Amino acid sequence: LCCECGQFHLLLDNHLYNFQDEVDDELICHICLQPLLQPMDTPCGHTYCFKCLENFMQEYNFCPMDRKKLSFQQCHKSSLLVRNLLDKLVVLCPFKAECQQTMQRCELEAHLQNRCPGFKKYKCDLQRKKNPISKGKEDLPAKVETNTPKDPEVPSGGSSLVAESSAAAVVSLGTAEPGLVNPAFDETEEGENLPQRTSLVAETTTIEIHREDPEEELGMRIVGGKDTPLGNIVVQEVLWDSVIAADGRIAPGDHILEVNGVNISSVTHCQAVSFLRHPGPVLHLVVLQEKGFSNKTTQQDSTSAPNREVIHVTLIKRDRSEPLGIKLIRKTDEAGIFILDLLEGGLAAKNGKLSRNDRVLSINGQDLRQGTPEAAAQIIQTTESRVNFVILRQPGIQLSDPAEDGSTSNSSSSSSSNGESPVHHRRRLDQNHYRRKSTYQKGYASHEKTVAIKKEPKESLGITIGGGRDNKNKLPIYVTSVQPIGCLFRDGRIKRGDVLLSINGIDLTHLNYYEAVSALKSNAASHSVVLKALEILSPNLTEPSPDIKEQGFGWSPLWITWLGLPSYLHCCRDIVLTKGNLESWGFSIVGGFEESKGNQPFFIKTIVPGTPAFRDRKLKCGDEIVAVNGVPAIGMSNSELIPMLKEQRNRVTLTVVSWPGSLV
Repeated sequence: LCCECGQFHLLLDNHLYNFQDEVDDELICHICLQPLLQPMDTPCGHTYCFKCLENFMQEYNFCPMDRKKLSFQQCHKSSLLVRNLLDKLVVLCPFKAECQQTMQRCELEAHLQNRCPGFKKYKCDLQRKKNPISKGKEDLPAKVETNTPKDPEVPSGGSSLVAESSAAAVVSLGTAEPGLVNPAFDETEEGENLPQRTSLVAETTTIEIHREDPEEELGMRIVGGKDTPLGNIVVQEVLWDSVIAADGRIAPGDHILEVNGVNISSVTHCQAVSFLRHPGPVLHLVVLQEKGFSNKTTQQDSTSAPNREVIHVTLIKRDRSEPLGIKLIRKTDEAGIFILDLLEGGLAAKNGKLSRNDRVLSINGQDLRQGTPEAAAQIIQTTESRVNFVILRQPGIQLSDPAEDGSTSNSSSSSSSNGESPVHHRRRLDQNHYRRKSTYQKGYASHEKTVAIKKEPKESLGITIGGGRDNKNKLPIYVTSVQPIGCLFRDGRIKRGDVLLSINGIDLTHLNYYEAVSALKSNAASHSVVLKALEILSPNLTEPSPDIKEQGFGWSPLWITWLGLPSYLHCCRDIVLTKGNLESWGFSIVGGFEESKGNQPFFIKTIVPGTPAFRDRKLKCGDEIVAVNGVPAIGMSNSELIPMLKEQRNRVTLTVVSWPGSLV
């Protein structure tokens, strides 16, 4: 326990404080996103905590905010006025069970040492544990000291320990709007390894994508843009059997910084879609890829080991049920999946490009660096034809026999799905919705309209639809096209992208796709039709490449248009994450209430490889968090929701709404 701030944190990290009031954004460090401690000014006019900036400059040579070239020696202490303003911020005593005092931040250390009954009680309890009366317990004090978070009177115990200085710095490299990123990486460190877990590792990579057909879609879904709290353009999903999946280097969660030399880190969502949909045989992308938390005590990741090469292999199945003839294994001493054997006469053996001991990095664009053999088998079994492997190979090494606790999987074996049952989804539709204003921060809103039409009994409505509550994202029914034949085209009020609410009084909002088609057809046979629909309004929404076709599904709205839907059309689902005491949740959030912008939704911005959120695979970048453990997030600020997440030691239930990213 720190004697200066009364909370648990790593020795080299900043002190932690519970501030009474919301702190002005001008006094916030944009690396750790906490009020400044020992503030340092840069020549380019930004201010950071001394420790945050020092840690950041050990790895990078530019300012985290504007990326201008920078060295630590060029920075200097902030003015005495700024330091005094920070010292006078009012904080709460961390021992709130025994002490409800408030004081200026500069007075907290003296309060703890001389006046706080809670800190005095804590020291007495600790002293008793360190000096037990009974014999034979000489080795107890060290263990007791590392487990002190169990004391109920300490409000922010080990589970709230924050090692986010350099983590936040890396995440904020591509942030378009300062002050929005606040990582939920509440790393909990205990025992002898406290100083070892250091920072979140990320790399900027240039990727060249080649297309035989210049018009072919890349095959990935994106979210974000400067007109959303996410700021950056983030890859939400990579579609199987696509150009991006075949290349294998881009994964969900990657931040796209440049497209063909054009910086898109500060463009709107629609502009980014337009850049990425631009046809051409070669596409040059610069992406920021998070690699996970570095840990000095663990082995170096084999993907960065010398003398290894990354190889792309494509196997083509004649039908979905054809096995590849690959046995996969998980080693006990190294993360990832490895090829144990190739079955003689099998598809992989005949192809001849895969070998024993190859490490599988991804299959069809699905990142398996921290995956399991069962997950790999599931991807292979559900693929219709092309199976794209990205593997890592070190020549001359043969795989030893599997250890007893290693798991193996054959790509031809059956694997149970981890998906939830349809009954569960039906129940979720009946529960209360978490309400928020339908008007979005940048003017996205929805307008309900009623369209009454007189028609001939045999005359068609002339529309096609998409969505449905059986859809992966549980979308409402929406219009994908208005055909030039039919009464709705003649009327002109129903447009592509409109969400259909009802027809002749029959509610369409809870129906699956086929139920909605049946309802529309049966009611179209009458002389008059009354349609209720919702139109998404935005004064600045101009759709790039509106005629783009999604693979097999036709047109669908851009991701950003779904943000204008009112909450009663949201289909929420619960995602339960569990973790060990020494893990972080592994995701960061943006959004929340701000005085200048009002209420904004909370979005998942990043998911860190190797963490519980990454392994669970249900949470996606761009998902909106509407509740934590049943507590609605509406009206909360970022600084209120982050501590709530950090207080959950081993289990948290996130209620989220997922919208499909825009296809490019």
